[in-house]
Amino acid sequence: MIAQAPIRFDRATGVLEGTNAWERLAAMTLVAGTRVSSHFSYRGYNGCANLLRRALPARDIDVTLNPDAVFAFPYGDGYWSKLLHVGYVYEQELELLFLGSRDIGYTLIDCGANYGYWSVLVSSRPFGAHRAIAIEPSSGNFPKLQNNARLNGNRFEAMRCAIGATRGVARLSGTKHEALSIVGHDGGEEVPVIALDNLIDDGTIAATGTYLVKLDVEGVEVEAIKGGARLLQTDTMLLCEEHGSDRHHGVSRFILGSTPMKLFIYDPASARFEPVTELSILDRIKVATNIGYNVFATSSAFWVDHIGSLNASNARKAHRET
Repeated sequence: MIAQAPIRFDRATGVLEGTNAWERLAAMTLVAGTRVSSHFSYRGYNGCANLLRRALPARDIDVTLNPDAVFAFPYGDGYWSKLLHVGYVYEQELELLFLGSRDIGYTLIDCGANYGYWSVLVSSRPFGAHRAIAIEPSSGNFPKLQNNARLNGNRFEAMRCAIGATRGVARLSGTKHEALSIVGHDGGEEVPVIALDNLIDDGTIAATGTYLVKLDVEGVEVEAIKGGARLLQTDTMLLCEEHGSDRHHGVSRFILGSTPMKLFIYDPASARFEPVTELSILDRIKVATNIGYNVFATSSAFWVDHIGSLNASNARKAHRET
């Protein structure tokens, strides 16, 4: 059976091409659902979109994120279809950091890359055309990650493995492609595991360098940090997901209590990357239990200074707009 050509959507223009009437109606429904659910942190959107997807032909959609970035996913996918709404911004705090770091010569280590959204963007020219290494363990997700590498000229590297404290194997399980985890050992598929420092051992990255390490590894963030002791001595900053449902703030608690790293979180109220010295700030910012929030941790004076520069730049921009 020959696969159908993908649908095409350009976020800059809002133009949707290659659909039949039913698929176009589905797009309008998905956009409306994004707008409505945005008022309550998109709660319920994923499930409703995935129900709608069952009525759609199995096709991919190629979304043009910018003139040098195309991101593909199955049409109607509950997690990624919010991109059909041109006003939707995925992980705003990461986009602000990456755009504000476009002129820095860093490498992105994208752990838990899923289909490779951030590797696609960070390796694109508007974001600085950085080297990116996309790490994803799932046998279901990995072909889609490879497809996105191919659509963008294979300009980023894709590795199929999980990230943990040490090299080994683990069982990967879960019901949602965006929330698969090696936490627990029952069921699922067997996947190889590496530590962040193994990237140095294996010659994938240099022992000295400038790195941004995105850790979206569904409950294994602390183990991943423990496995990156040497990497974290370089000019490295971690971008770690704190889930909104974790009122204990386990990742941040570990960073503050067990590492020398300084910790920051983006505060939409101040439009600044604020230092986290007391976990109470997370109680205020993590208002939705169904989404993740990124915290930023580093021992690097370079990255600490850069966060200060980003805050100053945001302040100047806000002043010009008032």
